[in-house]
Amino acid sequence: MQKYEVLNEMHKGYLVAVIRGKNKEDAVEISKQAFQGGIRSLEVTFSTPGAEDAIAELVRTGDSQMIVGAGTVLDAETARIAIMKGARYIVSPHFDGAIATMCNRYATPYLPGCGSVTEIMNALSYGVDVVKLFPGSLLGPGYIKDVKGPIPHVELMPSGGVSLDNLDKWVKNGAFAVGIGSALTKGVAGGDYSSVQTVARSFMDKLASIKAE
Repeated sequence: MQKYEVLNEMHKGYLVAVIRGKNKEDAVEISKQAFQGGIRSLEVTFSTPGAEDAIAELVRTGDSQMIVGAGTVLDAETARIAIMKGARYIVSPHFDGAIATMCNRYATPYLPGCGSVTEIMNALSYGVDVVKLFPGSLLGPGYIKDVKGPIPHVELMPSGGVSLDNLDKWVKNGAFAVGIGSALTKGVAGGDYSSVQTVARSFMDKLASIKAE
């Protein structure tokens, strides 16, 4: 049941911080600041040099409430490396049947990036429980509602294009969760990561106000 426990926690937290660091240390610091700001799900992308080591360090030294996952996973071999380092979920920009098989083998959630109904249905056929809607900035919040018309049971998580200004639209159209990337790190400068925590907190506050409506 560990796969569904992870997905349930991701859904409850709703916000997923997509971490693209310059190196391992950068990724770890951004992750910790995002967590301090209230975001529990941390997706460390493999576009970060040393991503696997950043994942391992967060799992080893981070708070037990952190849900550490791996993003930008392009093949099954990378998925296995991430899982062995402690990643609790795997995200890719595309759908790959071999990654799905690897993740199923280790009872690890796989969230593949899909941009069409055909891709989404293919992912579901491989046992995918939550599909990453990518690129979210291109498809828009209304796409979720459109897809859920003929496929009401599908769960979709947009990545890219999520902002404070449109968060309410993603929530109201039925997103399972949302991925937040570059918005978190816009204010980082000169080794000062405190802005990440501030932005994360603003997203958490906005989410709380939307859900209270």
